[in-house]
Amino acid sequence: MAAIQTLEEEDARRPNRERGTLAGEQTRIINCVKAILARFGVRSFRLSLRQAADRLEGIRTAEGTPLPDNSRAELYRFLERLNLVRAQIRAIEQERLRRLAAAPAAANGHAMVRLLARIIGIGVETADMLVHEILSRPLRDLRAVARYAGLDRVARRERPTPPRERAGARRQCPRAPPHDPVGVALS
Repeated sequence: MAAIQTLEEEDARRPNRERGTLAGEQTRIINCVKAILARFGVRSFRLSLRQAADRLEGIRTAEGTPLPDNSRAELYRFLERLNLVRAQIRAIEQERLRRLAAAPAAANGHAMVRLLARIIGIGVETADMLVHEILSRPLRDLRAVARYAGLDRVARRERPTPPRERAGARRQCPRAPPHDPVGVALS
């Protein structure tokens, strides 16, 4: 039986999920722009630049001709969408940081987010996702944690397979007797 989440717990997960959706949309837009440019043989255009839309005018195809008008207009629309998506992602991230700074240290798992964010390699986004999606669930025992995380081996307390006694040695398999289709035994 699954525990029903409260409205506050479910609402706390919305920014992480929305950011994930927006990140997927950003990747989709970038791939579409790169596909359009690759169709014309353009490989050196950098979408990460702030002046990417301004540089579209100077782009030439592999043959040295300017991009067709409809393709250029489509690229402008994609770049506008990309800027909008990036602005929305920044807004979500800034709101998260503002919320973490304004909240008391012991409220709603924010202390856990701060603690996880201090670990090298885990940013605020990942720490917030872990706290709200995984660590907030009331898991009763090690088995429930392992089942949720997909680590059933941990729940059964199995050890990993022991290393071979002779490292680098080939395993000896029992050999089957040679096949004799005629029925005469080989000696």
